[in-house]
Amino acid sequence: MKFYPLKFKPVFHYRIWGGERLKTHFRKDYEEESIGETWEISAVPGSETLVENGVYTGKTIYELVTEYKEDFIGKSVYQKYKGEFPLLIKFIDAKKPLSIQVHPNDQLAKERHNSFGKNEMWYIMPSFEDATITVGFNQEIDKESYQEHLKNNTLTEVLNEIKVSEGDAFYIPTGRIHAIGKGVVLAEIQQSSDVTYRIYDYDRKDAVTGKKRELHTDHALDAIDFELQDSYHTDYDRKINQTNELINTPFFNSNFLQVQGELNRDYSQLDSFVIYMCVKGNGTLINDGTSYKLGFGECLLLPAGLAEVQLEATHMELLEIYM
Repeated sequence: MKFYPLKFKPVFHYRIWGGERLKTHFRKDYEEESIGETWEISAVPGSETLVENGVYTGKTIYELVTEYKEDFIGKSVYQKYKGEFPLLIKFIDAKKPLSIQVHPNDQLAKERHNSFGKNEMWYIMPSFEDATITVGFNQEIDKESYQEHLKNNTLTEVLNEIKVSEGDAFYIPTGRIHAIGKGVVLAEIQQSSDVTYRIYDYDRKDAVTGKKRELHTDHALDAIDFELQDSYHTDYDRKINQTNELINTPFFNSNFLQVQGELNRDYSQLDSFVIYMCVKGNGTLINDGTSYKLGFGECLLLPAGLAEVQLEATHMELLEIYM
């Protein structure tokens, strides 16, 4: 079967901290209020995105992987993940701060939840001027002192808060304590998992249930990496019409592409699918003589069988993601 660039219909998720900018700024089409996440490409059961262009319209990623196997996602990817799709691609709008949380690694997630772990990357999009995130600790700390701060309700005093601007990037490996702050909008690349351990939630009550949201203090204690890092920020180049490496991990790779004019991408030697996330501007992707529009806040998935594409734009900024 001949493959082509795939666009998916997003799945929208209510969040207690969600806002309206995914609708007003990204022009996402939904009626609900407090949508905090739009899952752009997802194979998570219950939130599977459907193809909305071409002959595969209406199919899920799971169906495509099941039917076309390594031809769709790449031989090595298919063998490593045993036919499961390994990534979840999101845009997030935090009108209010998210909970302080941590994610388990593959081993813990498999044992406890029969799931992948949740290594992820954040790319900051236009956000409030004073927007911040929390990543890691701001001082040396061990399990005992962490528990003491948790008990005394002083945990936020030892967390590392970072002011963010558009274009900032952060890798959030499993075990690293983190939170997205009020006013942050970001693109998120992560393993295909919805497992989160909530540590602290500002004593908020859910608008639907009227109850405080569940905390996962004990589970989180086994998952947290207490090692202090010199920096949590990811440095990268922003050269025009060149490959600028962002993140290179065992779980996914990501490059930053700034397209002005024309840029050809050759994937003939890449044994993986490729995902484009448009984080600024808009442009066109051309494959086999057919054009596909790619606008701000949109994504395209290129099956592994696509060897070459051409990108055209006056100015467009993309995250290029692959395994």
